[in-house]
Amino acid sequence: MVVDGSKVVRQLIARVLKSELPDSDVVGAGSGAEAKELMDGGAFDFITIALRLPDMDGLELARHVRESAAQAYVPIVVVSGDVDGRLHSRTLGEHVTDYFDKSLGFQALAEFIRGYVKPADSAQGEVLYVEDSRVVALATRRILEKHGLTVHHVVSVEDALVLLDKAKDASRVGADIVLTDVSLKGELTGGDLLERIRREYGYGKGRLPVLVMTGDENPANQAALLRAGANDLVEKPIEEKLLMTKLLFQLRVSQHLRERGEAA
Repeated sequence: MVVDGSKVVRQLIARVLKSELPDSDVVGAGSGAEAKELMDGGAFDFITIALRLPDMDGLELARHVRESAAQAYVPIVVVSGDVDGRLHSRTLGEHVTDYFDKSLGFQALAEFIRGYVKPADSAQGEVLYVEDSRVVALATRRILEKHGLTVHHVVSVEDALVLLDKAKDASRVGADIVLTDVSLKGELTGGDLLERIRREYGYGKGRLPVLVMTGDENPANQAALLRAGANDLVEKPIEEKLLMTKLLFQLRVSQHLRERGEAA
């Protein structure tokens, strides 16, 4: 179900979704009240909600979904051009599964949703993975490699910087995406690595996406990581489907931006 006050936006999203997921049934709702009525008539597999609806805040609708037994575990994705501000202040709330910035385009949204509904069996790309727990690293590496990704695992930020330095000397970035824990052995944290990547190396979010894994539920600390340039956060303990959906989506967006830049 696509919930948005704009009929044009609903039609655009529905059109792209039908193209990407031809077997899907896409139902549109122009208000929170209409969405509630539709949900009373049956369950949905996936729901997108705009932050601003004609009759209520989108987060209020998300809360209603979670309180409905039939819809309690359905993925809810906020789709808005105003996501960044709410995301950085960590005010999207606990009822939202994920978020999507409308400025990336509806084609990217369709691919994002497909990652939830029909995840790809395999993927391509190099992951610079920074994790100092042997047990966690082994389990996560198996997940990444099972999906076809090449993993360069290091246990500290210092080791990660060595790899990035060598790659830069060879006029390469060194990875397609970085997946790092926050608390690591050594003097530097995952936040320090993020800062180095964005400021010293000058790699933007599109050129080298960074996913930060954290068990810290403090909204202020999470907001600081996002303001520092993290593409997204993955809360620990890691859940495979959510991790891969976020990671593969960032890889696809980054590839799309690089190709567009090369074409330009």
